[in-house]
Amino acid sequence: MKVVLVDNGSLEPSAHRGLRAVAAAIGRRAGVPVDAVSWKHSDRIPAVALDGVPAWTLEAWVTAQVSAGERDFLFVPFFISPQGAIGSSLRSDITGLQEKTGGFEFSFTDGLAESDALAAIVADRIRTAVTERQLDRPAVVVVDHGGPSPASAWVRNSVANAVRTELGDSIARLTAASMESPDGPGFDFNRPLFIDAVREPGPGDVLVAPLFLLPGRHAGPSGDLRRIALEAQEAAPGLRCHFSDLVGNHPAVVETLGAAVTKALGALTLS
Repeated sequence: MKVVLVDNGSLEPSAHRGLRAVAAAIGRRAGVPVDAVSWKHSDRIPAVALDGVPAWTLEAWVTAQVSAGERDFLFVPFFISPQGAIGSSLRSDITGLQEKTGGFEFSFTDGLAESDALAAIVADRIRTAVTERQLDRPAVVVVDHGGPSPASAWVRNSVANAVRTELGDSIARLTAASMESPDGPGFDFNRPLFIDAVREPGPGDVLVAPLFLLPGRHAGPSGDLRRIALEAQEAAPGLRCHFSDLVGNHPAVVETLGAAVTKALGALTLS
């Protein structure tokens, strides 16, 4: 059986390098090799930016594995919320590959959203940022990407509520927001948007806690979140935006997903 850590994919080399690092660490934790594969996009990263080793994307990787005789796959979802639109589309693509390649078996491990790990990680990231930047009870914005599925918003709100309870009086107000939202009246679950939430507290320190796994087009030093925060600061004199670290390279991620691999392999062996 092939075990594979799968993310959405990115054109950012550091994102795929991060995926490989997490896959290797999960493999060490679970005692089995874990491949790193992106659903889309990452095969367009020049190999020279990835230590000369091109990135695999899902269709090419599965096709190559099936051609080599592999017929069993265990997917480890590297998403904040695999239950939403991304998760259903990913499963649909894998089912399509079953038909295209002549058939194989696959299953998924639990993801981060099935445990209490996400809230604990975000709370730890916030505590660390408050200490390092010597902030005094800052307002906090927990922000995800936003999208068409209320399932992802439910995960974001659940994480935000748990973090609010855990941190208590060490922070001021805490708001859950989305970076963006599809147009139309049916997507109010993405509100408030990040640009509005980060301005709402007024002058002073606002700590942004990105509910993103790895750096890329949206998160990280040159991502959209930073750009939006800078625009908010320019429009609101006295506003000072700070960022906590991302979720994906926290040690609890490896522990949680490594345990999920061990559990899934044990269940498959018993069955």
